[in-house]
Amino acid sequence: CLVPVAEMEVLYVSCLSQSTMSAKSAISKEVFAPHDERMLGAAQVKRRTKKKIPFLATGGQGEYLTYICLSVTNKKPSLVYITKVKQFEGSSSFVKRSQWMLDQLRQVNGIDSNRDCPEFDLVFENAFDQWVASTASEKCTFFQILHNICQRYLGDKKPEFINCQSKILGGNSILHSAADSVTSAVQKASQALNERGERLGRAEERSAEMMNSSQQFAETAHKVSVKCSVHFCVDISEPSNLLAIPLAVGMESRNWEYATSSRRVLGCI
Repeated sequence: CLVPVAEMEVLYVSCLSQSTMSAKSAISKEVFAPHDERMLGAAQVKRRTKKKIPFLATGGQGEYLTYICLSVTNKKPSLVYITKVKQFEGSSSFVKRSQWMLDQLRQVNGIDSNRDCPEFDLVFENAFDQWVASTASEKCTFFQILHNICQRYLGDKKPEFINCQSKILGGNSILHSAADSVTSAVQKASQALNERGERLGRAEERSAEMMNSSQQFAETAHKVSVKCSVHFCVDISEPSNLLAIPLAVGMESRNWEYATSSRRVLGCI
């Protein structure tokens, strides 16, 4: 059973990506963590021009994998480094080789701004390297991280980025998109809080209005009750007057008390 070439390429890239991620995690723990540094990004690379090394400093011969890593110190002020890390054939450990301060970087060359390509150049004060990343997407991600780090940690001495695609340096980059998403979320949360504050303010105003209305109603009711109170004094020497009192005010006789000693009755309605 033959596997289509396209599927083989996808499978190869997937396996390569998994092994690269595993290697980067190991580099972060073995190389940078012991020096109180955080690895911000890395790219697996190889030289565009094959450089043969017949005898290695470790005392053996063989092939090796190379990673260009970006790291920052945890202590303030922050120091950012670009480090070349190698893993030699037959070894599971990683070895730190060349290292530069970020402010020693003078130029980043993306080679072609019109297409995705894995090639790139890094120009330092005292070094010049021509590299090929394992994939074009890995180079793109590495460039985005590198550009963001330069914008954050360097002042006027930023390196020149040439022949780079707009998505790497512009608003379409992963980092810029993430920043835009965070900013948008903050703005939406702020707007929601403002709207909630306005609703609470309107509710408080309505509550105050209702309280004022209730107070005014109570005062008005009190005034009306005072105005409607009638005081009278009736001479009860005449029996007809005595019987007419409860009928005149619509009340039963048992609700009234008569002061017969004074021969007058006092009432209030």
